[in-house]
Amino acid sequence: MFGGIEAGGTNFVCGVGTGPHDLIRDEFPTGSPKETLERAADFFFKHRIRSLGVGCFGPIDIAGGRITTTPKVAWQQYPIIEELRRMTGVERIKFDTDVNAAALGEGRWGAGFGLADFIYLTVGTGIGGGAMVNGRLLHGKSHPEMGHIPMRRDVLRDPFPGACYAHGDCLEGLASGFAIEKRWGKRGSQLPAGHEAWTLEAEYLAQALAAFTYTLAPLRIIVGGGVMHSMSYATLSEQLRRLLNGYVEAPEVVAPALGEDAGVLGAIALAMSIGTAPPE
Repeated sequence: MFGGIEAGGTNFVCGVGTGPHDLIRDEFPTGSPKETLERAADFFFKHRIRSLGVGCFGPIDIAGGRITTTPKVAWQQYPIIEELRRMTGVERIKFDTDVNAAALGEGRWGAGFGLADFIYLTVGTGIGGGAMVNGRLLHGKSHPEMGHIPMRRDVLRDPFPGACYAHGDCLEGLASGFAIEKRWGKRGSQLPAGHEAWTLEAEYLAQALAAFTYTLAPLRIIVGGGVMHSMSYATLSEQLRRLLNGYVEAPEVVAPALGEDAGVLGAIALAMSIGTAPPE
């Protein structure tokens, strides 16, 4: 068995297995580092695992195994991989962002299966993205931060200044679940289907997908996260085609095939890749 952790800013999801068919999972709120990792360790003590993958909220230092400048103060500069090794006794651990892990999971078992080039974007409390490029997860000096790209905002139509603590009106600051609640005073799940919020949301997300399309030329863009439960994929695809205006062909925009398990299954896929070639 292989272990995986989707370490989210709101919830931790721990799982063991070798794929979707035998996944055993547990989910609990993200609290303080000590209490959260102790609960994760308790889960893995019940199962024999040979290695562990961790897909984590960020920003993170992948090589250093730590969370860096997160707004979650207790987790800032926290050496999560060192502590997991100490608490679980598992030495073989692979670390990446939660969205890169989800992209890996969708590529292995889900909506990205068989594709060498695709993007996974999650639109929830925050926004993040991972990319598979030529069959490998995209990394560089750090990791992609797709949720923080700058956006074009019509200040007369949308005077909301944005909710991102670092950038104000970046993509996450304008289109995340947190931004929706701050702008309209209600969670997205409480807004009706015909609300102006969803027209604006589709326009901002389409801007981002157009930028990613021009930059990475993905064959498919997989968009998940809680906000998408209230969004129309057809409307988002239509807005993307409108922005691209025939200059390049629009990629498919689809929902995750693995649903809410994309992240934890991707973390298991990270664990399975230890000692092999880079994740493909």
